[in-house]
Amino acid sequence: MKNLFILILTLTIVSIVKAQEFKGLDKSPLDMIEYPENRGQGKWARILYSRPQLKGRAYESLVPKGKIWRMGANESTELTLFVPMRVGETTIDIGSYTMYAIPAEGQMTLIINKATHVWGAYSYNKDLDVARVSVPLLKDDDSLEAFSMIFKKSSDSAMDLHFGWGTYRGILKFTL
Repeated sequence: MKNLFILILTLTIVSIVKAQEFKGLDKSPLDMIEYPENRGQGKWARILYSRPQLKGRAYESLVPKGKIWRMGANESTELTLFVPMRVGETTIDIGSYTMYAIPAEGQMTLIINKATHVWGAYSYNKDLDVARVSVPLLKDDDSLEAFSMIFKKSSDSAMDLHFGWGTYRGILKFTL
């Protein structure tokens, strides 16, 4: 009986110690951007996305032309609008959406889709698209190791979503 008690106690202690181990950092860490950035101001938009790294790989092998891409890694990129906004010719209501892209030569079609809480682009459904806008892709001399996005104030629109990875850069304009 004493041996059984010692065995149960040992297994309990081992499982408690094992439960305290934390997993390592995500290879594509989650990031969040908001507009405006200042705390205390009413928000217009927020994006949650994972930031994949090139790690010596070619951008084109990770984001193949003509194929749907989740604009990041892991879960699909999530856009939340706190005010109605226009993208291209389409007005998008307050709410949460996913963002996808289809790269092509010198441009990228950006897609805002009604689906939410989606992993990757595997279950992408074109019927749920809210807006599609084609934006030019520009080449830059500097290379970004991690896929990156930032909102910036624009003189000719409400805000611009700047995105880039490797030497590619693009801008999606949002208007009120």
